[in-house]
Amino acid sequence: MSNEYLNVSRTQDEMPSSSIEAALRPPTLSEFVGQEGLKENLRVFIEAAKVRKEPLDHCLFYSPPGLGKTTLSNILAREMGVNIKVTSGPVLARPGDLAAMLTTELNEGDILFIDEIHRLNPAVEEALYPAMEDFTFFINTGKGAGSTTLKLAVPRFTLVGATTRSGLLTGPLRDRFGIVFNLGFYEVKELAAILKRSAGLLNIKADNEGLVEIAKRSRGTPRIANRLLRRARDFAQVRGNGIITAEIAVLAMEALDIDSEGLDTVDKKILEALIDKFSGGPVGMENLAIAVSQEADSLSDVIEPYLIKAGFITRTPRGRVATAKAYKHLGRKMTPEGGLF
Repeated sequence: MSNEYLNVSRTQDEMPSSSIEAALRPPTLSEFVGQEGLKENLRVFIEAAKVRKEPLDHCLFYSPPGLGKTTLSNILAREMGVNIKVTSGPVLARPGDLAAMLTTELNEGDILFIDEIHRLNPAVEEALYPAMEDFTFFINTGKGAGSTTLKLAVPRFTLVGATTRSGLLTGPLRDRFGIVFNLGFYEVKELAAILKRSAGLLNIKADNEGLVEIAKRSRGTPRIANRLLRRARDFAQVRGNGIITAEIAVLAMEALDIDSEGLDTVDKKILEALIDKFSGGPVGMENLAIAVSQEADSLSDVIEPYLIKAGFITRTPRGRVATAKAYKHLGRKMTPEGGLF
């Protein structure tokens, strides 16, 4: 690969005034790297909605954290030329919270983005159904025999839901989304392209080999890649000449205890517990979480998807099982039955 330095494409003064994380998000589908099939389909759906002069159909994005669900939601708003209102499932505690948002904060065609939509209060979820289908909201006033039900018209809007746990969505809610996409992990070359763009936006000097080294250790996740880029910059400035080379990238990753496969201390503790304490499995998630002092939800939502994708563990009806790759990575030897020598 070339050692040509990838320098700034925008000065710091030209960067958005929002947080670094928000500033690194691509504003359009053409700048969004990866998820090619998803992007191509979205282009068709957006163009069709524009031709019909209708709001985009309701969309559901599901994936592990950091793969671009929020970014895509903001891109949809820009591509459709509408505003976006951002909230999350736990914030909408009562139907009245949803009613206020739908009737006062949205205009025709706007997008309502609900992150972690699987955590909606059941009463809020049920109130959302007629709003999604008929753009009508029913709200009860008073209690007992004197209560009445008000029927409110809401603007024709697009609901975009995001979740890390699609299995927790109720069937009726999932069925009301016309567009459903699962975002997959990113390839190393895609992450390297994302890092090249981010390095330019953040005025970070890096060569191609340095960016590829970071990409390899980013667990297929852009959010992690961008975080590691900023930490590698710190090491380049203090331990190097300000340029992220492959050597500096390796130095930074080793200091952060992130190995060549992108596994960190917690990942290795999980694999070690699975092999050493449970003879390689199978073991249930709750028991594994207790063994490594982690929350079961955190393991299943954030950590496990990459370990499965990278081939270190597998799921079986009886629980999680360590693979031969996990034994080899930790320097263990397997018996034919799967246990340790």
